[in-house]
Amino acid sequence: MNVPARIKDLMIVNMGPQHPSMHGVLRLIVTLDGEDVIDCEPILGYLHRGMEKIAENRTIIQYLPYVTRWDYLATMFTEAITVNGPEQLGNIQVPKRASYIRVIMLELSRIASHLLWLGPFMADIGAQTPFFYIFRERELIYDLFEAATGMRMMHNYFRIGGVAADLPYGWIDKCFDFCNYFLTRVIEYQKLITRNPIFLERVEGVGVVGREEVLNWGLSGPMLRASGIQWDLRKVDNYECYDEFDWEVQWQKEGDSLARYLVRIGEMMESIKIIQQALEGIPGGPYENLEIRSFDREREPEWNDFEYRFIGKKSSPTFELPQQELYVRVEAPKGELGIFLIGDHNGFPWRWKIRPPGFINLQILPQLVKRMKLADIMTILGSIDIIMGEVDR
Repeated sequence: MNVPARIKDLMIVNMGPQHPSMHGVLRLIVTLDGEDVIDCEPILGYLHRGMEKIAENRTIIQYLPYVTRWDYLATMFTEAITVNGPEQLGNIQVPKRASYIRVIMLELSRIASHLLWLGPFMADIGAQTPFFYIFRERELIYDLFEAATGMRMMHNYFRIGGVAADLPYGWIDKCFDFCNYFLTRVIEYQKLITRNPIFLERVEGVGVVGREEVLNWGLSGPMLRASGIQWDLRKVDNYECYDEFDWEVQWQKEGDSLARYLVRIGEMMESIKIIQQALEGIPGGPYENLEIRSFDREREPEWNDFEYRFIGKKSSPTFELPQQELYVRVEAPKGELGIFLIGDHNGFPWRWKIRPPGFINLQILPQLVKRMKLADIMTILGSIDIIMGEVDR
């Protein structure tokens, strides 16, 4: 619904795609009447790279390094969803140790993602100090990732049937130390931010989404749980081994930017609880299931064969996808990350459709910012938490 105003009084402003508060290359065409927002039109596609079509021309193993470029702040989740689909299609069992390692990595990645949401969100609304604090903890998480996977951001760690490598010696003790340290830092964040009157003035009652609206728009993740709906796929689907841990779904009922902040702060605390329980109960055994991986084995070249002697690059083993279709999902930091996958007895997927949470959650932005002030746009956009890599794909 448009606010009545004379056309000559309106001003059209471009926010982005190069803007320090845009969280990526997002462009907003904002129609203003003074400081009041009359209309807002998001323009997407500046970071579109054809990720779905690339997937349909690669084997799963070849495609794994690409997927970390969707949501490049929560890369473990994109890897998890990429291997979970073929595992379910092929009915492949993941060893218990590998499942525990995956849960630890996923929850560390969730904390890293929420930290890099918190810092820029606070900077957007005028508080610079937390922006520097969050990098202190995030670097420790990336040190753990580097020790286990060899990479700090783009890990390429998950494999069909397990993970690429076991945890190195001493890693579990280091992770325990991080968990104990991080709990004290979250308390520091809460003291610094949660009761700050300037912060509350900027976020309380701003960008309110009601319970019915959340369901009608198909929102997920903290956007959904901040509006009074206790829905978390880790509890609903019980994927990996989340049902073996004691933790609570974080939710609020107000539906505003403050509620979304509180949900994410609570989720970081719950992630630490899950990690500590997984570290204490991690079983022995293999970290990857090699026996039941069904590879499409081509003709083995002979010793004197031309291919064997002169072609240096040997083709990687190909996981053959059965002729089925499947929708698989995980609870990513931004919401429900899903993939619709169709196989046809080939190494390449026939269809690979990504359901990015950021793209779905961003739909409601024009409705939320109408009748608000110009300065509230950054508060509302920041509270939604988008990454343009997964929005544009």
